[in-house]
Amino acid sequence: MMSVLYDNIGELVTNDTSVGDGSPLGVVTDAAILVADGLVAWVGPSAAAPAADSCVDVGGCSVLPGFVDSHAHLVFAGDRSAEFAARMSGLPYDGGGISTTVEATRNATAASLSDNLDRLAAELVSGGVTTFETKSGYGLDIGTEVRSLEIGRRFTPETTFLGAHVVPPEYRSARDDYVRLVAGEMLAACRPHARWIDVFCDRGAFDVDETRFILEAGIATGLLPRLHASQLGPGDGIRLGVELRAASVDHCTYATDTDIEALAAADTTVATLLPGAEFSTRAIWPDGRRFLDAGVTVAIATDCNPGSSFTTSMAFCIAVAVRDMGFTPAEAVWSATAGGAVALRRDDVGSLAVGMRADFIRLAAPSYVHLAYRPGVPLVCDVVTAGTLCRPTESRDVQ
Repeated sequence: MMSVLYDNIGELVTNDTSVGDGSPLGVVTDAAILVADGLVAWVGPSAAAPAADSCVDVGGCSVLPGFVDSHAHLVFAGDRSAEFAARMSGLPYDGGGISTTVEATRNATAASLSDNLDRLAAELVSGGVTTFETKSGYGLDIGTEVRSLEIGRRFTPETTFLGAHVVPPEYRSARDDYVRLVAGEMLAACRPHARWIDVFCDRGAFDVDETRFILEAGIATGLLPRLHASQLGPGDGIRLGVELRAASVDHCTYATDTDIEALAAADTTVATLLPGAEFSTRAIWPDGRRFLDAGVTVAIATDCNPGSSFTTSMAFCIAVAVRDMGFTPAEAVWSATAGGAVALRRDDVGSLAVGMRADFIRLAAPSYVHLAYRPGVPLVCDVVTAGTLCRPTESRDVQ
């Protein structure tokens, strides 16, 4: 078993409160990290570093855990830039453009869908994401939903069945039939290819009763629940997610005080905020400070999708969360790393404690604060996954 010591780290973010400064980020200055067999074997001050088979001089830069992107829609075809331009001219976002992507995805070849996901995964990796989730939801028929999940699973084990994204055009006069299809035959076909089940519980998508019916059907087959809720307006979706012990409720843009109280009292449900969506739709910014001050566990994710948040940059999302959503830089970094891991119920990523996967990034900067301080600057210069320096073309290795 070969060991590598990454030494001369100016500022190491571990997300381990038992080391360093004792803060949630567990910052160690003048630090080193020992990697062996793809795992973290030792963390501490450089002066106390153990011997290793080889050594990498980090050059005094900041090192932090790889980003964990717990919400993305990466299997799709087509382009919705015209829709974005229309929104920037004042057209409100209502989710209606999803059907455009559904048509393009149904007509696309498996090879083209896979190639597009490969490209997006490479962007995620180059931006420091070492673990990501992806959903179906742009097929809305059995064959395309299965195909989307099969493709997604080649890139990540975190695949989510989202047959209940919206009601497709052919079922708009028979939505009850579509709800039964999703919770029955479509679920049965997609179940072998997914870890999670998700529903878009919001205005114009699925109501709380439909959401409960679909999620409970998925839970009965062994899928784990998560859901979109309160993106377009207030509703009961967040509290339903807490009741069903969902791993996360995502968007939460219009969360009420009652919703936040429910999330704070829950021991299983993360609130995942998606800064890119509010940026791209010109919606109101969710007040992250309300969630954080109430004691809610918060994740930040990209929500990469072709309609409402076409970004793979977690650094951009961190900067927006700090600038417009009430996060401190430390809170935003924690939410984009450890918070995402909690949202995916992963205990092997998101921090740099002994025994964790050696997933980390080196910034061309002395501190993680520069992720918000220097928005738009490509600061991620090295990405290590499971102890191996990862190039964008190696995106299939990301877990």
